[in-house]
Amino acid sequence: MPEPQNPEAEGDKAAAAPAVAQPAVEHAPGEGPPMSELTGMFVVKPESVTATKGKDVTFVAKVDSSNLTRKPAMKWLKGKWLDLASKAGKHLKFKETYDRNTKIYTYEMSIIKVVDGDAGGYRCEVTSKDKCDSCTFEVSVQAVQEDQQDNILEAFKRSGDAGEDAGDLDFSALLKKREKKPRDEEPKEEVDVWEILKAAKPCDYEKIAFQYGITDLRGMLKRLKKMRAEPKKSDAFLSKLDPAYSVDKGKRIQLTLEVADPDIPVKWLKNGQEIKPSAKYVFESVGNKRTLTINKCNLSDDAAYECVIGEEKCFTEVFVKEPPVTITKLLDDVHTVVGEKVEFEVEVSEEGANVKWMKDGVELNRETAGSKYRFKKDGKKHILIINEATTEDIGMYYAFTNGGESKAELEVEEKELEVLQSIADLTVKSAEQAVFKCEVSDEKVTGKWFKDGVEVQASDRIKMTHIGRTHKLVIDDVKPSDAGDYTFVPDGYALRLSAKLNFLEIKIDYVPRQDPPKIHLDTSATGSKNTITVVAGNKLRLDVEITGEPAPTVCWMKGDQEVSVTEGRVRVETRKTLSSFVIEGAEKDDEGYYSITVTNPAGEDKMKIFVKIVDVPNPPENVKCTSVGEDSAMITWDPPAFDGGVPIKGYLMERKKTGSSRWTKLNFDVYESTTYEAKKMIEGVLYEMRVFAVNGIGISQPSANSKPFMPIAPTSEPTRLMVDDVTDTTCALKWRPPEKIGAGGINGYIIEYSIEGSDQWVQANEEPVEKNQYRVKELPVGEKMLFRVVAVNMAGRSPPATLGQAVTIREIVENPKIRLPRQLRTKLITVVGEKVNLVIPFQGKPRPVVTWLKDDVLLEDKTVGTRTSEVDSILFIRSAERTHSGKYTLSVQIENVSDSADIYIQVVEKPGPPIAVHVTDVWGFNAALEWKPPKDDGNSEIIGYTIHKADMKTKEWFTVYEHNRRPSCTVSDLVMGNEYSFRVFSENICGLSDESGISKNTAVITKTGLLHNLAPYREKDMNCSPKFTAPLVDRSVIAGYTTAISCAVRGNPKPKIIWMKNNMIIGEDPKFLMQNNQGVLTLNIRKPSLFDGGRYSCMAINDHGEDKVECKLEVRALQEKGEQEKK
Repeated sequence: MPEPQNPEAEGDKAAAAPAVAQPAVEHAPGEGPPMSELTGMFVVKPESVTATKGKDVTFVAKVDSSNLTRKPAMKWLKGKWLDLASKAGKHLKFKETYDRNTKIYTYEMSIIKVVDGDAGGYRCEVTSKDKCDSCTFEVSVQAVQEDQQDNILEAFKRSGDAGEDAGDLDFSALLKKREKKPRDEEPKEEVDVWEILKAAKPCDYEKIAFQYGITDLRGMLKRLKKMRAEPKKSDAFLSKLDPAYSVDKGKRIQLTLEVADPDIPVKWLKNGQEIKPSAKYVFESVGNKRTLTINKCNLSDDAAYECVIGEEKCFTEVFVKEPPVTITKLLDDVHTVVGEKVEFEVEVSEEGANVKWMKDGVELNRETAGSKYRFKKDGKKHILIINEATTEDIGMYYAFTNGGESKAELEVEEKELEVLQSIADLTVKSAEQAVFKCEVSDEKVTGKWFKDGVEVQASDRIKMTHIGRTHKLVIDDVKPSDAGDYTFVPDGYALRLSAKLNFLEIKIDYVPRQDPPKIHLDTSATGSKNTITVVAGNKLRLDVEITGEPAPTVCWMKGDQEVSVTEGRVRVETRKTLSSFVIEGAEKDDEGYYSITVTNPAGEDKMKIFVKIVDVPNPPENVKCTSVGEDSAMITWDPPAFDGGVPIKGYLMERKKTGSSRWTKLNFDVYESTTYEAKKMIEGVLYEMRVFAVNGIGISQPSANSKPFMPIAPTSEPTRLMVDDVTDTTCALKWRPPEKIGAGGINGYIIEYSIEGSDQWVQANEEPVEKNQYRVKELPVGEKMLFRVVAVNMAGRSPPATLGQAVTIREIVENPKIRLPRQLRTKLITVVGEKVNLVIPFQGKPRPVVTWLKDDVLLEDKTVGTRTSEVDSILFIRSAERTHSGKYTLSVQIENVSDSADIYIQVVEKPGPPIAVHVTDVWGFNAALEWKPPKDDGNSEIIGYTIHKADMKTKEWFTVYEHNRRPSCTVSDLVMGNEYSFRVFSENICGLSDESGISKNTAVITKTGLLHNLAPYREKDMNCSPKFTAPLVDRSVIAGYTTAISCAVRGNPKPKIIWMKNNMIIGEDPKFLMQNNQGVLTLNIRKPSLFDGGRYSCMAINDHGEDKVECKLEVRALQEKGEQEKK
């Protein structure tokens, strides 16, 4: 952490913009393996300052781009890795400018109304392809009108009113500020904390820091160490390590220093522990340089390092930067009800990354969340789980990484109880069983049963059960007193389910033997006479009681067809006095009129019944988005083609983000209209909608998804609308884009005009124009016209931008005027073969007549082209020739008024060679040359000559003079006894001539003095007899381990080497390997045994003699560990 500045030393200088200053710590080179070279790219670096709280401060950095191949990229960082570009806003502002003349980029960072949270270390990094540079600076914050002691303590506190752009490290603003209680004590004397710390023991530092409110213990120790240290010159180090280094995670870094003694050993320490060489840590020693290389840096390498030589030490710190973790899958909005489980899932770019969860600006973690929230990690997925949602959980939830953020909204509504099956009316006979059954959506809901408003109590005959979502009331052995209205009331809900129990009393009357048949069927409970409604898929059992004597015959018919089957899905079951009509799994085709006819000898009876099959409706159709707003969209759909036989009660809507699989409910109460405005959407995000239809039976399947649509808002009105030009029938307008564009962008602009005083606007362009200018044509001459411009995008038209005053359509007369560019006011010099393209602007209305002249004669050269527009004229030459040199005149004329400008063009090329080059005189070691100027000077003045000389022996040319102004020169310092030739090049502004003028004669420097007779060379005889310079040495080895014996010999010519064992020559035995490396002789014995022991000798022989050395080799057997302990 950077050390805070001393407020006493800085004063109040922070309010002014900083000039060039010395950075606090230069960024360390050596981040490796280096992808770019660390170079000095900064012309001006930011300086460290002490800012006054509440005031503004600006930092300036300048970068020279004259040697760069592409535009440099600048980053402003705080601390190790916090990129301040993501915090740009009202508190942090950035500015970039470029000077084309000096090729210098200027970067500015402004902190508006400095707060305490802005204190700390900052760094700016600039990169361009293979080059990079960085510098660091510090910001300290001092309060207004506070004494010295308070400023010292504030330098180490991280508290204050940090806004949303102040950084991520300051959470003290969340703490409640406790009011200070007034005290009647006498004011305490000021205490110098640093004097206390100097005199205290290191073990008391933490206690003192806590007592005086110092929270940055590491920064305090750094400053205390600097205050205690006495600056002295190091005898062991020529150059020390930089104060700090920075490296990306996974990269390589090198720490390099220079020592005074190249042979002295050094130690490297990490956090006080000595580092051992390994693949991770590599030590290098080259001359006076000592280098520590750290490969594949990770977070554990973020530590303090030191190099120790004797009693002297050199310190540095290495900061490891983690790569930013980005969010690859964003959070989805959640709409739920109370008590449901909620999961927010986000996916990041790296496994093991840290994700911070926040709700409405308050951080959620394992310590503060308790049992309400759970945090789950699954690879790259991070999940926030809310076990049971309540209305207190409503709000915005955020997931933060160090490289991005995502947010989602949680909406929680009170849970509504849904009735899945209501209780039905019952008609039972005496001693039968009556069962009331209902089913609700929540299996945890309990309830009570009532009869005629009185709660039903359980008994041996009456039982109440609750299994899952089903509630039952069972009455055994029904009695007449059990008849009445039964109601089920769920606990905690304003809901009542009612049904009626009808007691069927059987009366036995004595009647004559013959009784006409009678059908006893009461359908009044169904709400419509002789109509029975059945839900599709359910079972219909219609029990019809029949009386008559003798027993009547029963016939069921549907339409004209008789239903007589006794088995199957549709069947008739007949007993003595009861006929049952059964439909298993009712279908739509079962709907229709059914009749029952009973006959006996005494007569007949007949009844018709209409069976109505009802079902859930079909899905709604043609769901589409008709219009969008900034955070809303208007959705329409068509009612379902089939309503299920029951009127449609309303609709339920759901939406989701395109690409997501999670649907969010938009309403819990049915919505009756077929047009719905969806709100609370995010601008610029694609959404899809689907709709459910609801009738009295249930909810339909979802409709097909709508086409993706994006909530966007029309732009604001265009700005700075103004008149650019007016003629007798046209008017040219120009404007600037709207200040607020939004995610929908701009498709173009529509221009409209109206006569002053009229409210009818005419559109000037059929299609929107993309440019910010337009010329309206075919306007009435002399009329006063009003103009307005609107921007158009997917959301529609923006508010119009209207001219404040009417424009009179008439020709504006303007005298001709040529605006000659500055570079053409002097002679234009160009090289033969290059292009010439001159653009000369002029003004004048109506359009002036343009004429070009060369040397006061009308320009008719076909190799010189001209092109003229309403505002400028262009003269271009594709390949310049010397004949194109001269004076060119441009003349513009309107009626009798004209203006002209002269342009001088000179086309040049390299000159020819000088002529008549010759040596005029030779004396001593000097030679005089003369020549004449070239015949062709290349249409430019000769500015000098270049003279070369060459020795006639080597024929190599060497430069004698450059830029010689005169056509003559004297060549000195020639070598005695050599003969020289000379050549001369002529030079103008294009450079040296391609050919040279060579001297016609040569200069001979004659020899003088005595000759030196050298003694004849005698070659030394290097032949000698062999002689061993290193003898063989006796050795004792263990059997089974490969060994070697060696010696060294010299002799010329190279001697022949013979190895012997016990005076026997060793042949091509593969067990022995004989080597000779520059006279060093080695005999390798592969896994020797006890039989390989003995006397070995080596003999060297050449033409001048021989020499011999020998040694004794003892081979010992390997002893077991137990045998060694016995001995």
